[in-house]
Amino acid sequence: MIPILGPDEMRAADDAAAEPVEVLISRAGAAVARAAVDLLGGTYGRRVVVVAGKGNNGADGREAARRLRRRGVRVGVVDAASPGPTLAGCDLVIDAAYGTGFRGRWSPPDPGATPVLAVDIPSGVDGHTGEAGAGVLAAVATVTFAALKPGLVLGRGRELAGEVTVADIGLDVERYASAHLVAGADVAGWLPTRPVDTHKWRAAVWIVAGSPGMTGAATLAARGAQRAGAGYVRLSTPGGTTGPGAPLEAVRVEVPAEVWAGAVLADLHRFKAVVVGPGLGRQAPTAAEVHHLVEGCRVPMVVDGDALHALGERPRGLRPTTVLTPHDGEYAALTGGPPGPDRLAAARALAAASGAVVLLKGPTTVVAHPDGTVLVTATGDSRLATAGTGDVLSGMVAALMAEGLQPAQAAAAAAAVHGSAAALGWRRGLVAGDLPDLVPVAFDHIDHIVHPR
Repeated sequence: MIPILGPDEMRAADDAAAEPVEVLISRAGAAVARAAVDLLGGTYGRRVVVVAGKGNNGADGREAARRLRRRGVRVGVVDAASPGPTLAGCDLVIDAAYGTGFRGRWSPPDPGATPVLAVDIPSGVDGHTGEAGAGVLAAVATVTFAALKPGLVLGRGRELAGEVTVADIGLDVERYASAHLVAGADVAGWLPTRPVDTHKWRAAVWIVAGSPGMTGAATLAARGAQRAGAGYVRLSTPGGTTGPGAPLEAVRVEVPAEVWAGAVLADLHRFKAVVVGPGLGRQAPTAAEVHHLVEGCRVPMVVDGDALHALGERPRGLRPTTVLTPHDGEYAALTGGPPGPDRLAAARALAAASGAVVLLKGPTTVVAHPDGTVLVTATGDSRLATAGTGDVLSGMVAALMAEGLQPAQAAAAAAAVHGSAAALGWRRGLVAGDLPDLVPVAFDHIDHIVHPR
């Protein structure tokens, strides 16, 4: 996993460095110079303009300029405070104006069609949240140091950073990192090897979802669980039968219309995980039954969709084996307000308050454990912005918990594969029903799940 450090954590790591700041700047500048040469495709006849500020970010840029000159590149350095209106006539612009701690507004010069290489983070992008004002220079690549920054994976910062490279400059960042970006190798390492004598009940999932006339979400959750590795899926819709689109392989078991939680709890002993909520409806008895199931369930559980609504505002006393999967609107209903731009802090706050693992959905998915640790996945894109994709995800999370992954790992792994599966689909017109059949392909190519772009 790749550590993610906010500006304050990064400052602490810098302050604790064994080497003087001049050594760190030398290493950072060398990394930027190497990236610049790669983007330029060589050094002969090339011209670079470095926009440098007063702080360490500017110092890194000036060191890169010094090293590029030694390699024969014609380099100009301009002051970030008064760079001029344009940066015409060069082959590359290096944005070393301001770093992760920048506050305020910056009016950068116009690079025209010239590609931009950002130092640590594109200047003007908030290092905590990825928020950016108008006019921030969009980079084709960013060289960041020692660890990712939240602003490189959240908000507009993810898009503005381009391809991100983390350069090792010798800092002990793991000591300060409580958040990490999950890559394919991490997911592959978490997945258990199935024993030769395995059987369907070793990864059995019970999905309590849907309502009469609203069975699609239940079907999608069941298919997601199956394709993510559940050996046995039981599908129950309170007060009704599952729809005609339910998977043939799912075992359909009826439960009562209104007092159904007790029936589920009484027969849970063979199941390894439960999903409750997708398409469940918001009838008056539903909230009481959801509470009954959540309070009594002793196996890992995913609470999604209408079950999140049933929990009500500010749930407390949940187990860390429970995974809540809110999108922004559901988060607001659970907490009384939207998550805001600092999504790591938002997910942490709900996890700490509720006692459950929180999977906060979005272009960048944030999974927070009640102990404050965070796992981040950034494989998703706009193809997932369609009804029902979250139902597929809830089934996937449950399947991975049933296979033995810890809840936070299961949530992060499912989100990473879910996003990767969508990326294998059509750029326009992908629907949630397409996703489950792409999930096994994504698992087969799991080592290619990386930070996007």
